[in-house]
Amino acid sequence: MKTHVKALVVGGGAVGVSIAYHLAKAGWKDVMLVERDELTAGSTWHAAGLLPLFNMNYASNFIHKYSVDFYKTLEEETGLNPGFHIVGNLRMAQTQERMDEYMLYSSVAETTGVYHEFLSPKEMKDRWPLMNCEDLVGALFHPQDGYINPADVTQAMAKGARQRGVTIERRIQVDAYRWTGSEWIVSVTRMIEKGGMLVPGEESYEIHAEHVVTATGNHAQRTARLLGIKSPAIPVEHQYIVTEPDPALVKWREEGNPEHPVLRDSDALWYVREERGGWILGPYEKNAPARFAYGCPDSFRADLFPLDLERIEEEYMSFIHRLPSVEHVGLKDDFNGPICYTPDGNPLVGPAPGLRNMWLAEGFSFGITAAGGTGYYLAQLMTEGEAEIDMSSLDPKRYSKDITTEYTIKKNEECYEHVFICHHPDEERPAARPFKTTPNYDAQKAMGAQFGQVNGWERPNYYGPKDAPEGFDHDSRSFRRGGWWQYARAEAEAIRSTVGIIDATAFAKHVVKGAGATAFLDQFTCNKLPKVGRINLTYALTVKGTVRTEYTIVRLAEDEYYLVSAGAWETYDEDFLLKSVEDFLAAGGAPVEVKAVTNQWGVFALAGPNARALLAELVRDANPETVLSNKRFPWLSYRDIELGMAPVRAVRVAYTGELGWELHFPIEMSRYLWNLIWSVGEKHGLKGVGARAQNWLRQEKSYRAFGNELGRDATPLEAGLDRFVDLGKDFLGKQAMLDTGLRSKCVTVLIDGPADSDPWGKEALFVDGEKVGRLTSGGYSAAFGKQIGMGYVRPDLAEPGTKLKVKMQMKEWDALVTEDSPFDPQNARIRIDG
Repeated sequence: MKTHVKALVVGGGAVGVSIAYHLAKAGWKDVMLVERDELTAGSTWHAAGLLPLFNMNYASNFIHKYSVDFYKTLEEETGLNPGFHIVGNLRMAQTQERMDEYMLYSSVAETTGVYHEFLSPKEMKDRWPLMNCEDLVGALFHPQDGYINPADVTQAMAKGARQRGVTIERRIQVDAYRWTGSEWIVSVTRMIEKGGMLVPGEESYEIHAEHVVTATGNHAQRTARLLGIKSPAIPVEHQYIVTEPDPALVKWREEGNPEHPVLRDSDALWYVREERGGWILGPYEKNAPARFAYGCPDSFRADLFPLDLERIEEEYMSFIHRLPSVEHVGLKDDFNGPICYTPDGNPLVGPAPGLRNMWLAEGFSFGITAAGGTGYYLAQLMTEGEAEIDMSSLDPKRYSKDITTEYTIKKNEECYEHVFICHHPDEERPAARPFKTTPNYDAQKAMGAQFGQVNGWERPNYYGPKDAPEGFDHDSRSFRRGGWWQYARAEAEAIRSTVGIIDATAFAKHVVKGAGATAFLDQFTCNKLPKVGRINLTYALTVKGTVRTEYTIVRLAEDEYYLVSAGAWETYDEDFLLKSVEDFLAAGGAPVEVKAVTNQWGVFALAGPNARALLAELVRDANPETVLSNKRFPWLSYRDIELGMAPVRAVRVAYTGELGWELHFPIEMSRYLWNLIWSVGEKHGLKGVGARAQNWLRQEKSYRAFGNELGRDATPLEAGLDRFVDLGKDFLGKQAMLDTGLRSKCVTVLIDGPADSDPWGKEALFVDGEKVGRLTSGGYSAAFGKQIGMGYVRPDLAEPGTKLKVKMQMKEWDALVTEDSPFDPQNARIRIDG
């Protein structure tokens, strides 16, 4: 067996085999895959083999599309038939709300080139008369996908991998990982079979690998333990049943009719497909339990759990309702096995937190669908430094370091039962909440705050009625303007007319200091560093010159900086920061210290025309009449001030584009400062403001947001951030950024859209029927009284005044490219003196 390789892939399911195949295809030599048992022995063997293209996640949409296209090429390449049945995929809708979801998905699909159609109940009944379509509103149809044999497609990829030089070793168990600073030493044991059990044999080896990829499926917790990291990948039971042959179906096929598509009655929580004259029914029911929270037992091989028919009784009855011919058909077989999940349902794909050259491909709840595309895009990450699409939404470090086993179990079980619910863009799931709260949580809740969860933190999305009943927020959700919309609009109007307060404590915060801090940050970020007492907005880039992280940098002293970044990406940002410091020190840089201080500092953003007058009543200073003036406290500066008894690190900046300050303070003073501000707030028109209104307001100023306009698939120049890029200095990714040029440009558009809806930032943009770009953010502009959005178009279409069309609810609506910062483009309101 080889003991020195370029890349070692651990796990021989569909995902692991695809990764090995694509690494070899990308040109890497000496790739080896090891599997503890046999290929496909994990979840792959009992997977139903469905290939659903439907996915609201932009990156996952590309991944699933690649898989479907790739699997169609395998037989020609390898001579092995992967068992791909291209029968189509039909998603039925019992309600108009479900059709609204499909229409929103349609926009995502158009941006990624996924073909789809819409069908009426009559069209469905005409094509597939065995279906009861009386209570359906319509359906979404993907004619180009269907289902595949998981074992066959895995073996086809394995043969393709071997043909490209990959070594595949079965019955090899990984026992330990050790990083030397330049390579991984992986201790393994050859497994032998005794009495139907796999047990360690006497042969053991050490494999030296420059890179390691883990794709260990149900064994993800064991893998995490060996690596010394936390993983939110825990399996949940998924059961499906196979019926005896259905005489009506058998007759239908004998008459020469085509196979039914994979049927999904999303409102009934199940999928169905044909199987040897009968049907496979797979429900996503409530109360499916998580399994193997602390690791998969060594004795668990290609095993299953007992079927729990009572748990799926409701779904089974709805199956009979939709396909009446199965009422008297018996059950032939059943499967109840573990399928790995994560709290948001998306897999963990990318570098492991805190580790070098260790790559994770774990937590796949739709592993067969994702396997091909994961191999392709992860191979790009590993061999080129970045993928051609932004993979940050799948990054393993998108989860807080605070997650625990119980939290993961609750969220993964919730995610399982949410597979087929309507996925509103304003959805907030209730399990494992509240988890992390600010000291003002109860006060905000009493004010009517309806919360979202960001990196575990509870953060007000909007302030509804104080006496809002239980379930108010759930019932307010919609694919159009939900019941919360009027409250968010009132909050946006308050920021523009009086003053609002936003709890921004969830911001990620780090202190970077030391003799090498200035030199490090200067090459780490693309903008000039601020002077002491000033701030700057800046970006850390990837090796491809695209945006890796956005920072607000506050310079506290010559060699001390306070970095603020997006709260949802705290662990993601911290990992990159720490690894970059390691590289700086390894290259001979002077000492740099990085300290995470997120949990030590609370943050309130106070913004609006009355912000200065409100603060003036609270500030304690020898010259209170000038302390907040432009002379003493100019825009884009920071000052240490006192508000009542609270010491505050005040920053003159406002993400809403109004006169305002971010107030950073010791978090233990949160309640005191909150009450102090509200003690004088009423006379100034103070209003609590949530994240949704803030999102609308920042679009009126064309402020880019990380995870929306900013990501690893666009450079700062493509994002229109030229003023934040100092080309007079060297910084990470500079040359790659320049070499990339302008493939597209970020624009802000004002939209004359439907009366009851706003864009969500997932919609396609058109000119004369041709797709020319996509929105990355969307919402409502209180200032302009119409919809607003931000997104990317071809550079020749980025000029203000360009007329576009945005597709919403299957119709094209007029959209006009505006100048950057259409509201107060001169920033007069932000800079106003007083």
